[in-house]
This record gives sequence, C-alpha cells and structure tokens, in this order.
Amino acid sequence: MKRFKVLTSIFIAYIAFISAPLAQAKASAKAVEIAQNIYTFSQSGEYISMFAVTDEGVVVFETINTPHAKAMVKEIQSITDKPIVWALQTHNHWDHSSGGQVFLDQGAKILAHKDAAKWIKANPYPDMVNPTDTWSGSRKDMMFGDTKVELHFLGLNHGMGMTVFVLPKERIAYIADLVTPNRVIFAVVPDFNPREWERSLSEILALDFDRAVFSHNEGENPLQGGGKEEIQAQLAFIQDLRAGFYAELQKGTNPFLIPSVLKLPKYENWVGYDQWLEMNIWRILSDEFMGPFPWYDVDAK
Repeated sequence: MKRFKVLTSIFIAYIAFISAPLAQAKASAKAVEIAQNIYTFSQSGEYISMFAVTDEGVVVFETINTPHAKAMVKEIQSITDKPIVWALQTHNHWDHSSGGQVFLDQGAKILAHKDAAKWIKANPYPDMVNPTDTWSGSRKDMMFGDTKVELHFLGLNHGMGMTVFVLPKERIAYIADLVTPNRVIFAVVPDFNPREWERSLSEILALDFDRAVFSHNEGENPLQGGGKEEIQAQLAFIQDLRAGFYAELQKGTNPFLIPSVLKLPKYENWVGYDQWLEMNIWRILSDEFMGPFPWYDVDAK
C-alpha cells in the first residue's frame, strides 16, 4: 500500500507538471464526436483516449488509468447503451496501459501487442492488469461489425509493442506518445530510440488516413485531433535537434557545451521549450556518442 501511494504521488506530480500550461483551458474536456460514432475523450486534457461505437459494441483506444477509465465508461454510457467489448492499448507504459480492470468489469477484453504484454507481466503496477489477448507481427486487421481497425506495429520507436491504430473507412488514426503537437519532447526523452522514432514517423506519414487523434496534444483544440501536418512537425523537430547538434560540432563547439548553447527559435513557442530543450539535446548527444538505446532485435522476437 505504501508503494502504491508513493507511485500515485509521483504520477500526480508528473501530470500536474506536464499539463500546467493548458490545465485551465482544458478543465471541462469530456467526450467530443469527431466523426460519426467516433469520439475522443479526456478528463482534463492531459491524456486523450478515443472510442468507437460499432455494430458489435464500443471499442476503446487507450485505458490510461482507473479514474480516467471510470470517467470514460460513464461518458460512454451517456452516449450509447451498447456494451464495451474491447479496450485496445498502444504500448506498455504504466501511464497509458493502466485502468484495465475497469473495462474487464464491463465484460470487455483487453488487447496489446505481445511485446507490450510481456513487459506488463514482468513489471506489475498496482493499477495495471495483464491484457486478456495479444497480437503479434507488424499488421493486424480487426472487424467490429462494419467498423475496421488496422493495427500497425512499426518496430522500435518508443516503449514496447507500440501500436498505431487506423480506422480506414473514417480515415482516422490514433497515435500515442510518438507525436505531441506543439510540445518539445518530454524531459530527457525517456524510452525513445530517436533514429527509429524518425523512421517510424516517416512510415506513419505513409499510412492512409487524414485525421489523427494524439494521446497528448498541446494544440488549441486537442480533442479535435489534428493531421499529418502535426506528424511532420514532430519529425522535423527531431531532425532539427540532430542537425543543430552537428552544426555546433562543425563550428568547434565543445560537445558538452552544446546543450546549453544550441537554440531552436523555430520552436520557442512550443510547450516545454524553456524547461526541456536542453535535456532533449543531451539525449541526442548521448545517442550520437554512445549509440542508440533502447535497442533489441525486433526480427528475433
């Protein structure tokens, strides 16, 4: 119980820190219908889920945590009397794949990529349950009545088993953590492989959709989502970080001074620029000198 309270305190502090710039503007966020029978949902704007009301029942994208999940169930029940049949999770991290028991209690199944499921089983967390179902490979298509959902695993990028969901008929994608519009990368870029992240973003841009819902969004209308423009901007930021780092090296700047010297004024209005840019640059420096991490042989798994 003591460990749970400590972890909860850390989680609350993290939420408060990352959400402070837009907390007041997002305080009343709930469910928003962005296409016929497709809704985004957030308690207060820090984390955004999505759900689809299908012929077979409701499909939820991203469980987040118990308070978020309970609020989402209540909102779903105010919209439809159809049962919640599936909760689909993007990846392994505690702050995205917790709260699953709420959906199990509703009779739903929980699905995650096998790589995420292995990590979840090996790293238990008080608010997390193991997925009931897993999938493997790089692509899986699921049908819920006449609603099709494509599951895309793009290999290494962030976390374990990171899955991008695409609803082809509605031309909508759900993307967690790989893109956060209008924000520099969180802190020291935890659990990202930057070069593989770049590759993954390029592959996401090649997928067939128009609109994207992002699990974090510091734009003006976060629950409305965005599109490929925001994905391209995220890719450009990572590339500009690396290009700026190497430009300073070529000028003869001491590598260990680059994080405090390099500025990217193009992004100075993005959330976290003053707090996190220097940490972002340190991460690029580390990767370029030590080699990429995390890393594992995706094909061997």
